[in-house]
Amino acid sequence: MSSAIPSDQMKQLKDIFNRFDMDRDGSLTHLELAALLRSLGLKPSGEQVHRLLANIDANDNGAVEFEELVGAILPDLNEQVLVNQEQLMEVFRSFDRDGNGYITAAELAGQMAKIGRPLTYRELSDMMREADANGDGVISFAEFANVMGRSAVDHLHLSVS
Repeated sequence: MSSAIPSDQMKQLKDIFNRFDMDRDGSLTHLELAALLRSLGLKPSGEQVHRLLANIDANDNGAVEFEELVGAILPDLNEQVLVNQEQLMEVFRSFDRDGNGYITAAELAGQMAKIGRPLTYRELSDMMREADANGDGVISFAEFANVMGRSAVDHLHLSVS
């Protein structure tokens, strides 16, 4: 099934999958799948994610393995999804100054100041609290993508209102 996708796209897709496989067990849970979809610019509801998981989960183990994901998105896979993901990763890397895969409060504050938007301590604390879904004190790529997806939706709602 995966031979229909060029190998560079397959590698990008595998990289994306691995970034969201938080517990590194080779499969995506409901929450990991939802975060991955939001990072790709999709905005599924909880119910949509549950239905999608049920439809993709060919072996009925309650999670999505890479091959199941490829099989499900192969008909709809296009370059734009991967381009959006790469652009998001570039933005993430600009914040992750030491390249360790996480954005610290100091890195967030530094980058915001560098782009001309210095944060107060309260703003910084609020941003970190909102983005740091698992409470480990840093922002992972999945958490960053989730926040960026939500802010795009908020922006769209504000534009439409």
